[in-house]
Amino acid sequence: MLSLPMIDFHRAAIALPLCFLPQMVDAKSAAPEAQRPPNILLFLVDDMGWQDTSVPFWDTPTHLNRRYHTPNMERLAAQGMMFTQAYASAISSPSRCSLLTGSNAARHRVTNWTLHRDRSTDNPHPTVTPPDWNVNGIAQTAGTPRTYVATSFVQLLHDAGYHTIHCGKAHWGAIGTPGADPGHFGFDVNIAGHAAGGLATYYSERNYGHDAEGKATSPMAVPGLEKYWQTGTFVTEALTREAIAALDSAKTLDRPFFLHMAHYAIHVPIDPDPRYLDRYLREGLSEKEAAYATLIEGMDKSLGDLMQWLEENGEAERTVVLFMSDNGGYATGTQWRDAPLYVQNFPLRCGEGSAYEGGIREPLIVSWPGMTAAGSRQSEPVIIEDFYPTILDMAGIAIPKRIPQVVDGKSFMPLLRGGKGKRARTLVWNCPNVWDNSGPGIGPSCTVRQGNWKMIYFYDDGHHELYNLADDIGEAHDLSAEYPEKVRQLSQVLGKRLRKMQAQRPTFSASGRPCPWPDEAWRKE
Repeated sequence: MLSLPMIDFHRAAIALPLCFLPQMVDAKSAAPEAQRPPNILLFLVDDMGWQDTSVPFWDTPTHLNRRYHTPNMERLAAQGMMFTQAYASAISSPSRCSLLTGSNAARHRVTNWTLHRDRSTDNPHPTVTPPDWNVNGIAQTAGTPRTYVATSFVQLLHDAGYHTIHCGKAHWGAIGTPGADPGHFGFDVNIAGHAAGGLATYYSERNYGHDAEGKATSPMAVPGLEKYWQTGTFVTEALTREAIAALDSAKTLDRPFFLHMAHYAIHVPIDPDPRYLDRYLREGLSEKEAAYATLIEGMDKSLGDLMQWLEENGEAERTVVLFMSDNGGYATGTQWRDAPLYVQNFPLRCGEGSAYEGGIREPLIVSWPGMTAAGSRQSEPVIIEDFYPTILDMAGIAIPKRIPQVVDGKSFMPLLRGGKGKRARTLVWNCPNVWDNSGPGIGPSCTVRQGNWKMIYFYDDGHHELYNLADDIGEAHDLSAEYPEKVRQLSQVLGKRLRKMQAQRPTFSASGRPCPWPDEAWRKE
């Protein structure tokens, strides 16, 4: 049994190739090989920042790229396409619900992280009160209050004959709601996915958050991994082994598979992975920085193990691999204020929970043999809800007309072919909540990006900030005073979009009146 390091870390629809045309696949039999759609492996990391990798997503490598060891990310990038301007929401549940439904968070209204049924996770704010958002998450069936009803893309894959596997973090529905169970969304197999968005511990020596009698000591206890308890197996490794076992079973079915490999890493607690700790301490990192780096390297090993399985089983050439994170890396919040990790996302500003780039810009890599050019880069902006139509495009499945939700996402299949966007795309975010009450860019806000221009509007005090990301990726220079007409234009675009999606906004606690929309506040300035 491995001994644990004595370190105390507290928690805080386009033309497709013939072989990918839509097929009526019998769930009990394999389609002819020439017509078989690709396997799809979506590797989703929790809380991984744009710079938490040795792969440089900026135009030049940084000290953070030189700090981390992610050789398998490097290998995946060499095989496929890197997206240098990929976005998600700044908080986990909003991103994951957008991914599964294709709807923008402003529309599905799961705008903060979910856990307990009917209970908000908002922190107190001195002047505003968050709206009654969908605290219970998403579901495919009606009947649960404060829930967004939608058909997941996983269900559509399943109905078309895919064998569907979930492994790791789910975080789509509150405890006791249908959406807490990945099986509700069309997964044939669920490994360790439940309502919680984090984990109690990475260590098997602590039974992943269970006591000696097997009772969970926290809502964050990782379920279903009892056979690894007391074996010295880090939870990232345990999940990888279980995913590979599920792939072994899937191969016997001779059907295309979809694996949602959704690691709990690199979420807090920052439990150092003993396999890699000495290397980073020798390189001069602090104990906390070294522990964080071990979580990243353990995640990267998992990616490599899955890529190796694909190669050894003859599936690599017919499998799409997508790598993504659900929100920005650590840099904000009270638990990080006293640590070097506060500048974790350089050159980006801030991190998780923030409307600034450090909170929403993510590492995205897509490898599709025969489709993506090896070692290519794509600078067109994409966002997390785009995965819904893109994955269905990959599988040759049309989005049904009769689904409950509006799909805001746009397929990025043309970009995978090396194309460019037809025009400057408008991306919007809405977070009328209080994820944390400290740190820059934290708190109730809404955001729009159009071309290189990005504007953030803060509900609580009604001020706007404007940045040109082409010249100022670190958002150090607010240009709102210099370009008032651009602020007016983007405020109108953002306000119109939010109202059309029936987005929510906070209210002023003293008066109970709603905070102005960004275009309303601009007219008052």
